[in-house]
Amino acid sequence: MVFPTLQFILFFALVLVLHRWAEGRAATRKGLLIAASYTFYAAWDWRFCCLMAGVSAVAWAAGLAQRTRLARAARIAGLIALLGTLALFKYFNFFLLSAQQGLEALGLARDIGWMRVVLPVGISFYTFQAISYVMDAARAEIEPRRSPWDVALYISLFPQLVAGPIVRAKHFLPQLDVPAEVDAAARGEAVTLIVLGLFKKMVIANYLAVMLVDPVFAYPQGQTALTAALGTIGYGVQIYCDFSGYSDIAIGLALLLGYRFRRNFDQPYRAASLRDFWRRWHISLSEWIRDYLYIPLGGGRGSAARRAVALMAAMTLSGLWHGAGWTFVAWGALHGAALLVERARRAAWGAAPPLAGWAATFAVAMLLWIPFRSADGAAALQLLAAFARLEGEAPAPLVAPALAL
Repeated sequence: MVFPTLQFILFFALVLVLHRWAEGRAATRKGLLIAASYTFYAAWDWRFCCLMAGVSAVAWAAGLAQRTRLARAARIAGLIALLGTLALFKYFNFFLLSAQQGLEALGLARDIGWMRVVLPVGISFYTFQAISYVMDAARAEIEPRRSPWDVALYISLFPQLVAGPIVRAKHFLPQLDVPAEVDAAARGEAVTLIVLGLFKKMVIANYLAVMLVDPVFAYPQGQTALTAALGTIGYGVQIYCDFSGYSDIAIGLALLLGYRFRRNFDQPYRAASLRDFWRRWHISLSEWIRDYLYIPLGGGRGSAARRAVALMAAMTLSGLWHGAGWTFVAWGALHGAALLVERARRAAWGAAPPLAGWAATFAVAMLLWIPFRSADGAAALQLLAAFARLEGEAPAPLVAPALAL
């Protein structure tokens, strides 16, 4: 079930009516939203509802144990279970394919494709939320919930379940303790966010994808410098409108239910540095990586070398989180390397002039979308090579250049 469909509209209308009926009864409201969220997820594949319930149970138990003498053991066991689940379902096929390709290169080809597993929708988002719950409980940033239903609702709430934003427990759980009231101002804000998100996702992103981006990336070896540039910038606009549009819809839907999610994008293409870009782009993920990867790895203290290693590790893992493929790993690692170069330049010469900083940041962000969008490394290199060609073999994109920008 996806947002811009009649099926979801009817589903959400029914949830709103029942939610209003349950007003003032906290337990009934929580039960209703948990049931609605699992119904929403079951519309994709009901069997994986058990997986999400298991992730919720592990997070609840590990969090509750943080106030006992078994805190450290429970935390380690819980994190291993959560990360192991994510690795199994999201990355098993990736490593299986890499192993198969390695065997073929050695002349030891084996047919091991039958071992593939199905990737559950949204597993990255709800697993990251479960990890943040355990870690925040361990750091005493939240009080662990005795009720497993509170944790189940936090992890499964359907507006953000499939594609985020990643909601932090310390921001969401306190909202369960107060009545979910939605006044006229909140409804107006919610409707505005939903309409804007639908326009960005269904009109701008879809139009650019079909008319410009897909034709360019489908035939990278035949592009010219102009069409390669238009396709690359078009994809930068497309992915922003697609992802931020979904986030706007999710935030608006949650607001209609009485819950506030923090914004997930803050005009990232206005950033004057890559550091600023990552403070504006997919904010919930950037903060998650900072708090649970970069700082624990030594990014907030220690030598320059240790901070550099922490940054490269965090950004490379960020790339792998976005997708199980070497192009995503390369995208994350290249962003990490670019951030290190920017850090060294800033230490030597200070901050760049605003206009120059914006231009450099925009150019680097756009160019690095090429490996992110390309089918493989060879296709990415072919499109990069097209920037040196004035003539190509591919037909011109269907969209006028002015509209692509």
